[in-house]
Amino acid sequence: MTISALYQIYLQCPIVTTDSRNCPKGSLFIALKGDTFNGNSFAKKALEEGSSYAVVDEAEYADPENNKIILVDDCLKTLQQLANYHRKKLGTKVIGITGTNGKTTTKELIAAILSESNDILYTQGNLNNHIGVPLTLLRLRGHHDLAVIEMGANHPGEIKTLVNIAEPDYGIITNVGKAHLEGFGSFEGVIKTKGELYDYLRQKEDSIVFIQNENPFLMDIAKGLTLINYGVTENLYVNGKVTSCSPYLAFDWKAGKDGNIHHVQTKLIGEYNFDNALAAVAIGRFFGIEPAKIDHALTNYSPQNNRSQLKETEDNKLIIDAYNANPTSMMAALRNFKRMEVKHKFAILGDMKELGATSIEEHQKIVDFIDTCDFDRVILIGDQFEQTTHAYDTYANVSEVIKVLDKDKPKGCYILIKGSNSMKLGQMVEHL
Repeated sequence: MTISALYQIYLQCPIVTTDSRNCPKGSLFIALKGDTFNGNSFAKKALEEGSSYAVVDEAEYADPENNKIILVDDCLKTLQQLANYHRKKLGTKVIGITGTNGKTTTKELIAAILSESNDILYTQGNLNNHIGVPLTLLRLRGHHDLAVIEMGANHPGEIKTLVNIAEPDYGIITNVGKAHLEGFGSFEGVIKTKGELYDYLRQKEDSIVFIQNENPFLMDIAKGLTLINYGVTENLYVNGKVTSCSPYLAFDWKAGKDGNIHHVQTKLIGEYNFDNALAAVAIGRFFGIEPAKIDHALTNYSPQNNRSQLKETEDNKLIIDAYNANPTSMMAALRNFKRMEVKHKFAILGDMKELGATSIEEHQKIVDFIDTCDFDRVILIGDQFEQTTHAYDTYANVSEVIKVLDKDKPKGCYILIKGSNSMKLGQMVEHL
């Protein structure tokens, strides 16, 4: 079946699912494969559960007498091609966003600001990979004014794949840092892969890039592009400065040389979120959002899912940033915690994953920095931290730490919780 023919079926069944456990009535099920499952084997179940059609790519699961099961060469490629076809048909302007750190928070802030005056489609959660991006695009409807599409990667070439699906008109790389080095091979590999967004936009007529003016790595690879600059330097399209981060980020911003100064008090933890917020301001101004509405959106945005959250328990105040971690984001969190003007600081840090051959070296750098911080207490979790040289309490996993906390629960502390998601540091929250 051609993509154009499948698209006519999609128009009848505009809810696309890849999960046989979630098949709304009238949906289109596309059978994907993973390391431990084969979606083809669930095609008939999807039809029974409510899907109107099921797309498979293995002939043994197709039924010549059942026109509700559609056989294609490759379900994943079909999903991606269908999403791209739909994106082209609607012609909605797309903002593509990637980066090592902060892309999800920045995406959320951009969406919050643009939604003040527009109908916005944006990536839900972190559905930012080769499956999540097409599924997001297939939620695009004619009433949407703009789409904000987050794109993630942990190997070279992945951003190129995603931009060819989403075909963004505008782009932003939040930053580049040391993450997924096991997949990228080096920091230079990170820069090259994130820069695939710029490479695509460089070839597209009338494309625009929003860029952090003081980031030398991004400025170096942005040559030949139309830039909208934001940062701390005066007279940029949007410039600003941090006014406080103890514990919530507050900052001033203004647009251009003669703009009025706007003060924003956010619910975000960490000075490292300043660039994310300023990027969202710049994009909001570019799309004509009034300053008062920008300020309103930033003031009322509340982070979720263990990203830069402040949670107050009966005994402590927790700074929860445990969704993910890499050397760049870990160091930023520690620097911010060090600068915070609060008493009784306690850091609980988990291993940073996917760093390859440099892992122990990068973990040692974190430990060495902690030595300069004068925190009241430090707990390190994971086998990578265990292999570094230090004098801090170290445990193999979260379960061991919970036992310690239950016997000796801290009280009256500010506690930073930071580590890779797979370390499951969020399990400690109820014990603090």
